[in-house]
Amino acid sequence: MLNTKEYYNRDLSWLRFNHRVLQEATDKRNPLYERIKFLAIFSSNLDEFFKVRVSDIRKIKQLDKPLRKRLITKPNKLLKEIKKQVDIQQKEFGRIFFTEIIPELEKEDIHLLSYKEFNNEQLDFSKNYYTKELAAKQYLSINENKPFIENEALYLVSQMPDDSLIWVKINEDTPRFVELPTTDNKHYITFVDDILKHNLKTFYKLDFYSIKISRDAELYIDNEYSGNLLDKIKNALPNRVSGQVTRALIDELIPNKLQLKLNQVLDINETDVIKGGAYHNFKDLFGFPNPTPKNLSFSNLPPIPDKEFVGYPNIFKAIKDKDRLLYFPYQSYRPVIQLLEEASNDSNVTKIKITLYRISKDSLVANALLNAVKNGKEVFVFIETKARFDEENNIKWGKVLEENGANVAYSYPGIKVHSKILYIERIEKKQPRVYAYISTGNFNEKTSKIYTDFGLMTANSKITNELSQVFQVLERQIIIPKSKKLLVSPFTTRSKFTELIEMEIENAVGGKDAYIILKLNSLQDVKMINLLYKASNAGVKIRLLIRGICCLVPGIEGQSENIYVTSIVDRFLEHGRVYIFGNNGKEKMYLGSADWMTRNLDHRIEVITPILDQEIHLKLKELLDLQLKDHVKSRVIDFNQKNNYVVNGSLEESSQHILYKTLL
Repeated sequence: MLNTKEYYNRDLSWLRFNHRVLQEATDKRNPLYERIKFLAIFSSNLDEFFKVRVSDIRKIKQLDKPLRKRLITKPNKLLKEIKKQVDIQQKEFGRIFFTEIIPELEKEDIHLLSYKEFNNEQLDFSKNYYTKELAAKQYLSINENKPFIENEALYLVSQMPDDSLIWVKINEDTPRFVELPTTDNKHYITFVDDILKHNLKTFYKLDFYSIKISRDAELYIDNEYSGNLLDKIKNALPNRVSGQVTRALIDELIPNKLQLKLNQVLDINETDVIKGGAYHNFKDLFGFPNPTPKNLSFSNLPPIPDKEFVGYPNIFKAIKDKDRLLYFPYQSYRPVIQLLEEASNDSNVTKIKITLYRISKDSLVANALLNAVKNGKEVFVFIETKARFDEENNIKWGKVLEENGANVAYSYPGIKVHSKILYIERIEKKQPRVYAYISTGNFNEKTSKIYTDFGLMTANSKITNELSQVFQVLERQIIIPKSKKLLVSPFTTRSKFTELIEMEIENAVGGKDAYIILKLNSLQDVKMINLLYKASNAGVKIRLLIRGICCLVPGIEGQSENIYVTSIVDRFLEHGRVYIFGNNGKEKMYLGSADWMTRNLDHRIEVITPILDQEIHLKLKELLDLQLKDHVKSRVIDFNQKNNYVVNGSLEESSQHILYKTLL
């Protein structure tokens, strides 16, 4: 069995997470265009899943059996189950889009037409649009039976009487949706696919069918332990384009003769093929036009300026007074940018050190670092070049920073640096004073508007002294950091969490109040799951809030009856990690970048900080309690992971809306 009483399969659990995203698309409490956006998120998530996870599983199939058994159980069986579940979800996706979304768009006088529904005026428009906007871009590849089909690109394909194929690539720069002319008060939209299909059929007298393939997007370098890793990544990036096919999305109406020809040409088999509707690349729904004056999206929740920094001559004085907690996207990301900008211009600041995992293309963070170098600061930047799908952008910024005089270090062989940390050294009264920022999210001002993350600013030497040790590891000055307060993977995180769980077990056995509360993106590590089972059996009350993968099976007698798990999917992506342990009335709380996955505990450099400020401790507990009580967007994670909502209520009662009001 792939799923057992003890463990839910990681990849199947991820598909259950994506099902929760799909649930949001059918949830009529969400505004119409937000439901369309959730369809786009679902589609985008699934694309990445096939490019990365499915390619991993297929790669495992090629290993020798003894090694394969150590890595995964029955990859063929898993691939078949993945295909089965994806087929079910794809059908549900189509049902939602065609039987729910399109009729509701029509109620708003927005009509999505196929070319078969065009009136004469729209047919003329289609012909002119094709001639002026599409034909000149040379989409056609005719009589080419061994074409190279690009990863994630959208194609139309047909078969000539002589069995040769006609391939038409839809240019990625072409708008996917086209507004059609109208003579009434209604609005008409079509897929650009339909304009192409109509005009191609007119010319070739053939029907064309939609096809999209996903290729292996893994770089297969995570476990290499020698050579220049940066060069390997640079050299491996083109493999994204030419990797093995992991999925072929094909129009379900495609003739069997053409399907067999495609299998031969693309070197795919039935396991790789997923039949769907006439349209693919639904992540393009992010750009679905709204031609009406109506607001059909969520009401705006502008980030709240943090009042705690008002009245201080500079941000350093505010942090020195007390620790500061930021909660994005409810609160503004501006204090983080302000901290870097003030540090870059402050004559008393001598050193700035930072880790960059995913940064935006026009990053204010990177620009502040460049300004710091220009102003004579000693700047150290660790660039993680293995941040999936952000490698090129990260390398680009690393090169720019290096060329301007920053000391830049890149990925370690065999390990990722996933921590989100900042270290600033400032001379005060002729002595160095360190200011630190430790976050659950990336230094990315754009994603800070859609991911929920916590950030702690502190000048507490108990934390800053140990953070200095972490940066010495990154600068390759020492091998192992000394840390008593901070939890640092792969050195102390697992052992400290183990110690904290064992302490709760001891307290429960001794008749004391014992509990564990965890907010994570993913829970996969078998050793930590077994420890939680042990704690549950000892009577420890365990409350988990898991956004994505959950391999733990809760509510099983004699195993996990004291464990209750929920998951929230709402307008913002839950991304913060918080860890709470009862500790016999002296509660311990931590926040940081690590999920409870083996990779985060053993194969990445992660930094988790204790919450030492009592006021912040109470505030963070209050915010987390609101989410644990969510009865609108919260789903119960049970043995079958059916994703049943806890209770239904209005959007205004969801924890994310209440959190925003609480922080106002």
